Amino acid sequence: MAEAFRALVLDQHDKKVTSEFRNLTTDDLPAGDVLVRVKWSTLNYKDGMILNGLGRLVRIYPHVPGIDFSGEVVTSSDDRYKPGDEVVLTGWRVGEVHWGGYGQMARVKADWLVPLPDGLSGQQAMSIGTAGFTAMLAVMALEEQGVSPHQDGEVLVTGAAGGVGSVAVSILSALGYKVAASTGRAETHDYLRGLGATTLVDRNELTDTSKPLLAERWIGAIDSVGSTTLAHVLSEMKYHGAVSACGLAGGPDLPATVLPFLLRGVRLIGIDSVMCPYATRTKAWERLAKELPTDHLAAATTKIALGDVVEWGEKILKGQVKGRVLIDVQDC
Repeated sequence: MAEAFRALVLDQHDKKVTSEFRNLTTDDLPAGDVLVRVKWSTLNYKDGMILNGLGRLVRIYPHVPGIDFSGEVVTSSDDRYKPGDEVVLTGWRVGEVHWGGYGQMARVKADWLVPLPDGLSGQQAMSIGTAGFTAMLAVMALEEQGVSPHQDGEVLVTGAAGGVGSVAVSILSALGYKVAASTGRAETHDYLRGLGATTLVDRNELTDTSKPLLAERWIGAIDSVGSTTLAHVLSEMKYHGAVSACGLAGGPDLPATVLPFLLRGVRLIGIDSVMCPYATRTKAWERLAKELPTDHLAAATTKIALGDVVEWGEKILKGQVKGRVLIDVQDC
């Protein structure tokens, strides 16, 4: 028998995207192996774009957005999951091409889910969300390139007060790295120091691209900004430094030269959290459960009701959101 639930539904009329909360049933959900009662979701920059109809990320309407969720399995046709199991979903273009987590029920493919790792609640998992998961992947990529807390120097995190940056600062600090946090918001300085940043860098210091190489400054970097910021950061990397590129809040262009790569052996690693393989995905979540300080996570999280998500979607696009946004999906 179909079960009723509430969901935020997007429609498009005359190229304008509108949103409203509707009563749906499980018969309305798209096909999938596992039916999940969604308890928590989160707000990412991509969610803000989707809510406001930007970037043509959604092509088919009506649509339920929300690229992340955690919840409890209701039914499953896949032996890996049974009713009552707690699960997490990030990526796989859920919330873009497949209905997502801004509804109280979701039906998805079993391959897209991971079991909730020991040591994390579903609420904490969504305080982490895609942004925190991406940050962990970025840290793992730096480690794979030999960047170590035993080296002499700092790891730079750009966009440090945002979702990815906040978790990256916290993880790096917990692992023993010296962390330089870049932000354009002076009011977040105390917040970033509380997460473990040892140096604060004004983002305006990272925009000059007039010189292909500058004085060596960073042993590693996690960049969620792109464009001139990433180009500048590359020019300041120490010999054999590595940069994890995981965002484009400042734009998709890269006005750089190959000189940092050829003359200093700098490595630039792209981070894809959407189609990340299952083994890497589960490893990252297990590490988040063990290595992300829960007090830092709480300090970096703002909790809202699903009923308020449209308003917050506008805020995140305007750079008015600090850290992570946790969404109580049952509150709409």
